[in-house]
Amino acid sequence: QVQLVESGGGLVQAGGSLRLSCAASGGISDIGAMGWYRQAPGKQRELVAMVAWLHTTDYADSVKCRFTISRDNAKNTVYLQMNSLKPEDTAVYYCYARQSRVYWGQGTQVTVLS
Repeated sequence: QVQLVESGGGLVQAGGSLRLSCAASGGISDIGAMGWYRQAPGKQRELVAMVAWLHTTDYADSVKCRFTISRDNAKNTVYLQMNSLKPEDTAVYYCYARQSRVYWGQGTQVTVLS
């Protein structure tokens, strides 16, 4: 059973930066893709970014050139560096890891003030 613990959310002014971290523990062998989804109030959960085991990445169009995802396989940790934040980035951000099934973190709130 994989456990995911997120950190790094918070309150920031528009144009600011935050860095999210997500550490995996437990049955962590053969973890494949890891990444982040987000869910804003009244909206569906959407994929923000993902990184494969071999570090190939994919991003939502809305965050390209502003967010950077990376992972440290030795630490079983995925990071999301968020720059030039906008009020529309406000959401709960959920880390995920894909193994035989998808595991989710508990979510961390990101609030961007205009």
